Amino acid sequence: MLTPGQKVPNIDLPLTIQGRFELSQQTPENFTMLVFYRGSHCPICRSYLEEIGARLDDFTARGISVFAISMDDEERARKVDEEWSTGDLPLVYDLTEENAREWGLYISEKREGSEEPEIFSEPGLFILRPDTSLFFAVTQSAPFTRPPLDQLLEGLDYAQKNDYPARGTLS
Repeated sequence: MLTPGQKVPNIDLPLTIQGRFELSQQTPENFTMLVFYRGSHCPICRSYLEEIGARLDDFTARGISVFAISMDDEERARKVDEEWSTGDLPLVYDLTEENAREWGLYISEKREGSEEPEIFSEPGLFILRPDTSLFFAVTQSAPFTRPPLDQLLEGLDYAQKNDYPARGTLS
């Protein structure tokens, strides 16, 4: 389990735009937001990532860098990049089960007859300070219900304006 206020595990994985995402090299003005999603098979993930993609300017205007991450392989990740309307939202892929578990994500296995991969992580959303310490975390054991973006942005605005500390640090 990750502890707010502590540094999180590094991530160094490919992006669908031919580059790499290395968390330790990020230099956001205020926060990095990592949105772990189930993969190309998930219509709820699609809707959420498309909403984030459409509102990416709301995050970047606040000094928040946003990345979406999945255990999808390159082929499945490219499908998301080509078929979903995520705009300029960077898509990171090839997260391993081990890495997903380091982040405290729930792991599921394929349902018989589904388009799901053999194993995949359930959703998680993490907000990190520029030094990669954890500020906020939500993990889910199922795809239903995601943090509403308006509430999330309002909360992050409040945190910035009031120098609000990470909570849950006594885990």
